[in-house]
Amino acid sequence: MATDNYVHHLASAGPGKPLLFLFHGTGGDERQLLQLGAELAPGAGIVSPRGDVSEQGAARFFRRTGEGVYDMDDLARATGRMRDFIAAHVQREKPSAVLGLGYSNGANILASVTFAAPQLFDAAVLMHPLIPFAPVWGEGAVRTRFLVTAGRKDPICPERLTTRLGDYLTEAGAETEIEWHEGGHEIRPNETLAAGRFLHSFLKGVEQ
Repeated sequence: MATDNYVHHLASAGPGKPLLFLFHGTGGDERQLLQLGAELAPGAGIVSPRGDVSEQGAARFFRRTGEGVYDMDDLARATGRMRDFIAAHVQREKPSAVLGLGYSNGANILASVTFAAPQLFDAAVLMHPLIPFAPVWGEGAVRTRFLVTAGRKDPICPERLTTRLGDYLTEAGAETEIEWHEGGHEIRPNETLAAGRFLHSFLKGVEQ
């Protein structure tokens, strides 16, 4: 079954509740973002998959040949596999809203899925994504709202590529915010505060 495409953590909240998907960074696992997810979306169900690719023992969601150089065939494979995994859990859980949060490599697979299936997620938080390619959007209007968080001195995700990603998203018609800090690839408090505000604001609108 597609719900078992990945080793994953599942905490069901039942039908009619928000469902938050969490995607870890390189070397993390399905537990890496659980505390953050619970803090940012209290009461939501949580699904957190573990990447199925090993890079010298570090779990990832797709292969790469160098820093910022992606194996695009494997990214396509991973995107399709993850899309099926997410859709199957959505069908089973029947949530009021579908949310996503990913960090680094996890933000990249989340972004790739939203490109391929622009109506699957209602809201997505992309923390330090690196998208070195122009997205090819799937069918239908882009429904996802985005928050992108980034460091201006991030050695892995250059500022110009983050800005370009924001442009790609807004040009596709997506409501998009970018939250910056002056550091590098680490997650800083202003990012988590921005993510909390973003998700709370979205969920408040859903409940009304």
